[in-house]
Formats: sequence, structure tokens, C-alpha cells
Amino acid sequence: MTRLYHARCRVYYGAAREVFDMLELKRAYEPKSSADGRRILVDRLWPRGLSKERAGIDDWLKDLAPSTELRKWFAHDPAKWQEFQRRYKRELHEHYDLIDELARLARRRRVTLVFGARDETHNDAVVLAGVVRRKMARAVTLKRAAKK
Repeated sequence: MTRLYHARCRVYYGAAREVFDMLELKRAYEPKSSADGRRILVDRLWPRGLSKERAGIDDWLKDLAPSTELRKWFAHDPAKWQEFQRRYKRELHEHYDLIDELARLARRRRVTLVFGARDETHNDAVVLAGVVRRKMARAVTLKRAAKK
């Protein structure tokens, strides 16, 4: 799933292609890898049945997770996916300082956004990664424009 999503982003954000290798998505239940870089949990709730040692989480950004109300409303129902994305992006506007910080970090080193959902295509980490990648692409585009 990550590679497919990765490829899709390269089509949309060709101007910043090189930065996308620095931001990955991974389920919390998958084994930690040295290639993960900084592992950031982006769910509001800790993944069920997973010890802190096994998870290998470096940071836990609960504030970037969907609100409890939105999470319960969505309930990982693919039929609600489009509306969930719209509502979640609206919630993320309140935390653009954290998104900026995350984008800056991902431009400098590999960052893996860790999530607990079983559905790898319909979850909050996918939406958040898209928002962060857009922020990263915008920064690269502005940097290139300033050099001209």
C-alpha cells in the first residue's frame, strides 16, 4: 500500500519528488525497522495489545489525530471515506504549527507515520501524510522559485 500511495503522490507533486522518500506510512503491528527513521504514532488511542517496547515509537502526536467524535463517526467505513477526509482536513487546520514541524522534520530525515488501523487505505494517517506531503512540496517549490 505504501508504495502505491507513494507512486500516486509522485504524479501529483512532481516538483518535490525527492522529498517523498522521507515520509512513509506503517502499521503499528508491523515490525520496527532501522529504515523507518523517526517513528511517530498519529492515532489518538494507543494500538490495542501492543507494548511500548515492541512498538518502538519515538513520538506520539495525539493532537494530530482525528477528534474522538470524528473517529467514532467514521468507524473505518469506506463509504464515509470522502466525507471523513474533508472533515479531518478541516480539523487539521487547527494544528498547522504541528504539520509545519512534521514537514520540516520529514524534509531533513526519514519519518514513518505509524497507525493502528487494519485498513491501510482508509485511515487518518493516509490523510495526514497527504497534507504533510503537500506542505513539503510547497516548501520545495517556494525554495526553487526563490533561487531563480
